[in-house]
Amino acid sequence: MPDLSLYERSRAHQARAHRLIPGGAHTYAKGDDQMPEAMPVVIARGDGCAVWDVDGNPYIEYGMGLRAVTLGHAHPRVTAAAAAWLTRGTNFSRPASIELVAAEAFLDAVPGAETVKFCKDGSAATTAAVTLARAHTGRDLVAVCADHPFLSQHDWFIGTTPLAAGIPEAVRRLTVTFPYGDAAALAGVLDAHAGEVACVVMEAVRGPEDPSDYLAEVRRVCDERGVVWVLDEMITGFRWHAGGAQSLYGLRPDLSTFGKALANGHSVSALAGRRDLMAPGGLDTEADRVFLLSATHGAETHSLAAAVATLEVYRDEPIVETMERQGARLRDGIQQAATAAGVADHVRILGRTSNLVYTSLDAEGVPSQAFRTLLLQELTARGVLAPSLVVSAAHTDEAIDATVDAFSGALAVYRRALDGNTTDGLLVGRPVQPVFRSRAGLVWSESAPHPSTETLQPVP
Repeated sequence: MPDLSLYERSRAHQARAHRLIPGGAHTYAKGDDQMPEAMPVVIARGDGCAVWDVDGNPYIEYGMGLRAVTLGHAHPRVTAAAAAWLTRGTNFSRPASIELVAAEAFLDAVPGAETVKFCKDGSAATTAAVTLARAHTGRDLVAVCADHPFLSQHDWFIGTTPLAAGIPEAVRRLTVTFPYGDAAALAGVLDAHAGEVACVVMEAVRGPEDPSDYLAEVRRVCDERGVVWVLDEMITGFRWHAGGAQSLYGLRPDLSTFGKALANGHSVSALAGRRDLMAPGGLDTEADRVFLLSATHGAETHSLAAAVATLEVYRDEPIVETMERQGARLRDGIQQAATAAGVADHVRILGRTSNLVYTSLDAEGVPSQAFRTLLLQELTARGVLAPSLVVSAAHTDEAIDATVDAFSGALAVYRRALDGNTTDGLLVGRPVQPVFRSRAGLVWSESAPHPSTETLQPVP
């Protein structure tokens, strides 16, 4: 069993935080229901692929800020660029020179886009794309991929999830869904709502497969029906390729949205696309103007400087290739450890090597939140934070090898749980729970009963 005295300050922090912050965190995927109950791990600082919690415990971190950090925490070039602008001022009553520098750097990296508008988070960028599509087509409906777990925190998407409380039914009816990988099914959905769908919003791909043929069909289906194709590149951008999936696979979206790794974790997102579609959000247009993206902090100088520096690092160093190489080393090592522990059919490593996740199946082969929590518990106790296995270019061979060693120990405990077909006696506290659920459940109760296990995994 883990030594829970090692996490006393983290637990005290979170007990106070829950009284002041709904959920104890400002991002659902970082909530305490995503970690073992007695091991919440509150971060004090990070450097490269390592982080330290408020108790002083060191960890090798995966997930890297929900995939937002690809160069490593506190990358010196990015930090220096942001700090330089902090000394000059962060926000003015007129545009700052860094805004044009950032736009030129971004459009150079994403050559398929003609114009770009920066903002602070991915949800705002993708919602702005929906607004442009509706204005361009004069249509109201939005079609979203049902197999992609998160496209925006705004009503048009969240209304399709179990967390739809507070969203009017009339708004929910404006979004329809389609399955990934079946262009004929998408065509069927669009034809069932002929002349009503403004745009299709989706990610290019999540796994290691080449989606080129399917996405070429999506392009054709949209073109034939006058539907705007919006490609969400929040994850694929700067993780699959510096120019996103559209550059890697030769795609031609009408609009695309980027964020996360664009500024190595600093708050910058981008809406990019065709000039004619973007023009109504500006001043040089004869169309009805669209209130596109306009926020007080939309172009903070230090964040845009961080984005420029990040793009320069991608230009100078093989960042994506490094992530793919280190991810492959990690995948192969854990798979070997899982085979040695006799759990290879239960803990499987999935996804593109730069964007890996893992399964946590019970003795019956069913996804289990209790078994996931046990694995998280044992890894955390061994100095590895692994809500996913998403790497950065800062993950060294030594860090990968240490992670594999931690998995070897954790999987031995997992094997014991499989043998008894229960985590009882091994798991401390309640299991983690999916983000998208309608009931919050009990958190931070010393004697909380274990909720019924759900099959959904938390949002990556």
